[in-house]
Formats: sequence, C-alpha cells, structure tokens
Amino acid sequence: MFYVALMLIVGSLFGRLAALIKLPTVTGYIFGGLLIGPSFFNIMPETTIENMEIISEIALAFISFTIGLSFKASYLRRVGLTPLIIAMMESTLAAVLVAGSLFLIGTDPSFALIMGAIAAATAPTSILLVMKEYRAKGPVSEMLKSVAALDDATALILFGFCSTAVKLLVDTTGESVNVLASIFQPILSVFIALAVGALVGFVMKYPLKYTKTSGQKLTLLIAFVFLSSSISVGLGVSELLSAMMTGAVLTNISSDAPQMGEFSDRFTPPIFLMFFVLAGAQLDIHIIPTVGLIGIMYTIFRIVGKVIGAYLGALLMHTPKVVRNYLGFMLLPQAGVGIGLIAISAGILPEYADQIRTVVLSATLLYEFSGPVITKIVLRKTGEIGAIPSNVKEVPEF
Repeated sequence: MFYVALMLIVGSLFGRLAALIKLPTVTGYIFGGLLIGPSFFNIMPETTIENMEIISEIALAFISFTIGLSFKASYLRRVGLTPLIIAMMESTLAAVLVAGSLFLIGTDPSFALIMGAIAAATAPTSILLVMKEYRAKGPVSEMLKSVAALDDATALILFGFCSTAVKLLVDTTGESVNVLASIFQPILSVFIALAVGALVGFVMKYPLKYTKTSGQKLTLLIAFVFLSSSISVGLGVSELLSAMMTGAVLTNISSDAPQMGEFSDRFTPPIFLMFFVLAGAQLDIHIIPTVGLIGIMYTIFRIVGKVIGAYLGALLMHTPKVVRNYLGFMLLPQAGVGIGLIAISAGILPEYADQIRTVVLSATLLYEFSGPVITKIVLRKTGEIGAIPSNVKEVPEF
C-alpha cells in the first residue's frame, strides 16, 4: 500500500510539473518513476516493481477494451481494410529493415531474425493516453487507434514466422520440425484470443441489461474485462487482443457500451498513472552505453521501417495526405508487447538473451521518453489537438 501511495503521489506531482513546462503528463509519469526506481534513488527496489505487475496487466486490459469500444460496425465499414494494410506494412518493413541491417554488419542470422521480429511490435499506450489528454480528434488520431489495435496481431504473427525460421536454423539435433504447425500456431493463437474476447463480450451484454445502478454496472465492467484478460493468459494467447475484442463485440450489440466507456474513463486514470510510473521505474539507464552498433542499427532502422511502412500502407489505401505524412511517427513506442517478446526470445536463443534484452530495453527507454513529446508535436501540426488539455479539468477528480 505504501508503494501504491508513493506511485500515485510521485505520478501526480511529476505529471503536473510536465504540464507546466508544456510536456505531456505521461512524460512526467515516466520520469518520476525513473527517479524512484533502481536507476536513481532506488526507493522502489526491483523486487517490488516485479510484484506490481498486476497493475500493468490491468492497465493494458482496459486500454485494449477501450480501443475495442471504438470499433463500431459503421466505422469498420467506412475504413475497410485500411488499418490492417497499414499495420501489416509498417510491422513487416520494420522487421525486414532491422533484420537485414543486422545481417549486413555480420551478426548471426538467427539473432538478426529475432531482433527483426521484436522490432515489428508497437505498444503505443503512452501515445493513446497523450491523445486522450489533449482531446485529439481527426483522421490521424482515428487511424492510429485502429492501427495500434491491429499491430499486436501482425507483430505476433511475424514473430511466429521468424521464430520458426530460427528454430530451423539452430536445430542441430536432427529431429524433424513441423514447419506447417509452427507457422500456423501464431495465427491460431490470434484467432483463439479473438474468440475468447468475442464470447466474453457477448455474455457481458446480458447482466448489464438487467443491472440498474451505476455501481453495479462498474462492478460488471471490471469483472468482465478481468475475465477476458485472465482467460487469455491462462490459454497462453494475447490478452490485449482478447480485451479489445470484448469491447468491439459489446459496442455493436449492447446499448450500455457508451456508458461502459464513460465508467472506464472514470476508473482508469490512477491505474494508467501507476502503469507509466512503473514503466519508468523499470527502465535502467545504465545499460545504454552497452548497446553499441547493434543497438544503434536496431533503433534507427526500426524508426525508418515504421515511418516509411505506414506511409506506403496509407498511400496504397489512398488515405488523406495528413495520415500518410504523420501516422508512422506515432507508432514508435515499444513497451509492453516488445518487452514480452524478450522473454520468449530468451528461450529460443539463450546465448543471446542478455544482448537482446539490453538492446530492446535501451530502445524502449528512448521511445518512451521521446514518443509522447513527438506525439504532441505531430498533433499540433495536424491540427487535431484540443486547445485545453483534458487533464486540467480532471485534476480535481484525480
């Protein structure tokens, strides 16, 4: 309870300081977490941070659920395949450029493939929160929500393909590898996650229909979002996709869906604050000098792949010029899914586990600090940012 109180106080303080110097409050949350974490004052030791993982899981589940609520059938009919094509293009090009560049400088092909697969992942939680803070509204903001939701699926499928190739490259036992099964396993995992979310969203409609008070509806909201996420974790599939699908199904079959979005907005601000304070506390600035040429190549070519891939996908689908020019710059943050893939990669290439962890976490440090600031600049340029940050009015409730 002390550390929960500490995170809330530190996050509120540094969020306010960030707002005073015209930075997104998310940047303040992350910086405050960095200060109280092991990198500086170590007020929150590493073991305590690990024990707070439930906060990250809750935050990611609600972020995904909220994204799903925006997937109304009318909206999907209007945008069609555009978000999916953009997500596939930017994820694939980032993976190809990172893997190709690392291979050209002489790294192990297996290592290059795994690093490329991790580069495909995007976790723009901080970006979405900045958009909400500044009440961003327009074609770029709308497209980002859809692409961010689908990026998780495309990245997982790409990682499945690359990890299959790596297993074939490093297999020295002579045992046969079922290539077909390995390729289709990540695709099957995506469909299972979506099926779980759809089922939970469908079932959720009925108790909401017969529940009258706001307190009871809020209780059901929390229960079903937790249920969707936990079932997916138990099955070993993406809880982010599952929670997103729960929201997507609910918004299309239940008249209570708009109210669920409002309840989520009231319930989640302290959860999101603690999530980003924890993200800052987990960052280790001492690893930055150890990344070397591999880390530089990974960071640069991932940015190039995301920006150019999003541009080409948007160009192919004839989106407005403003979407083509700016969307890719908002797809850089990588905490969450990318960090989760580090643990999986360590099991595939244990001899490179430390190197993979160092490079990806160093890049995450850069992306998490620069991402919210870049987002604010981009939103200003696109004219989609609100005149007054929404957090100004929400502080009294906080």
